[in-house]
Amino acid sequence: MQRTKGFIFTGIFFLSYFCQAQLADLARLDYTILPATDSDFEFNRTRASFNYPIKLNDKQAYLFLGLDYSNINITFGDNEVPFDKEELNGFQLIDLNIGYTFKINKKWRFGARFTPGVSSNLRASDLDTDDVVFSGDVVFINDKKNDPSARKPNRLILGVSYSQNRGFPFPLPFISYYRKFTEKFSYNLGVPKSNFQYHISDAHRLKLYAQLDGFTSNIQQGTLITGEQPERFNMSLILSGLQYEFHFKEHFEFYLRSAYILDRSVQLLDSGNNEIFEIDNSNGFSLRTGLRIKI
Repeated sequence: MQRTKGFIFTGIFFLSYFCQAQLADLARLDYTILPATDSDFEFNRTRASFNYPIKLNDKQAYLFLGLDYSNINITFGDNEVPFDKEELNGFQLIDLNIGYTFKINKKWRFGARFTPGVSSNLRASDLDTDDVVFSGDVVFINDKKNDPSARKPNRLILGVSYSQNRGFPFPLPFISYYRKFTEKFSYNLGVPKSNFQYHISDAHRLKLYAQLDGFTSNIQQGTLITGEQPERFNMSLILSGLQYEFHFKEHFEFYLRSAYILDRSVQLLDSGNNEIFEIDNSNGFSLRTGLRIKI
């Protein structure tokens, strides 16, 4: 399993048609479902986020304040499992986004985001320190998407990202290179998202994409499994699929995507992120639809 996951991750890093990194959403509302296919495990997530930019000075320095909320429900079907299914449902993820960006020089912009939050199934009467999570990003951006002197519109983002609640609880490189090489076609290569994009018109686009996805959450009042106490629920996904986008009113975007799950790992972990029990590792499909308001 680990060798397969490493092979797929390496292949995605160098070869994929990935999704464009999205650091500039003002607001987003979406719904995701992973229906039960090869197993009885089903996952659905409703997510809403909001970011408010505050201009600090005339040198293009901005402060971003925002909130990101997710409600996650899991269905285990009729399969027998060595734990109480009701305890592993109704996960709540709440993140406070604090971002800062400014122009370094004519070519480069710096951006940083610090995200404290809570990720838990909230079965106890009070929160504790294990429910608190932290995430952060540091990036450097060279944007020539709208530069009339650039022969081909392009943008490069380099940095590092870390999160305790996104399914991959270790630092990841944040790489995004966008280039529009004809009037109708563009691509974005990077980690954790990339794509190959066909611009049908100014309003309609199709994307072949791949990305890393998932979530990690604390388990309050979990039941013992073979004498061990699970502390965290973790789901990590590697997806690839097709996305349709409809852009309207300048800053609005509706999207609908369907993806095949190249690799899925759903686990119960101890406090050291060691696996206690694997719930599901099957492939399958993912569906997502949503609305974004972009800068």
